[in-house]
Amino acid sequence: MKTDEIVIERRNRVTHGEYLVSIGDNPASGRLTWTLHNDARDAEHTVVPPALRGQGIAGRLVEALIEDARSEGFKIIPTCSYVAAQFDRHPEWADLRA
Repeated sequence: MKTDEIVIERRNRVTHGEYLVSIGDNPASGRLTWTLHNDARDAEHTVVPPALRGQGIAGRLVEALIEDARSEGFKIIPTCSYVAAQFDRHPEWADLRA
């Protein structure tokens, strides 16, 4: 899998949203969902189908969330265990943790 084949779509609503991954012709390749709590986005779930795990898809979803947090100025509550683990692996993201 080439990383340029991954497309991430952001669906932001007022109180919740999601990041959706499509790879080639497969539109349901992964998702990260969030809900708004005060001024922070609670990253609740990250899901990648079993057949696609281990290819960096979940990591790309979290990176998209981090990129938006930096550009839009919000904090992240890492309720999802995968997102929390990524925060632990990336101390440079500590300023974004709510």
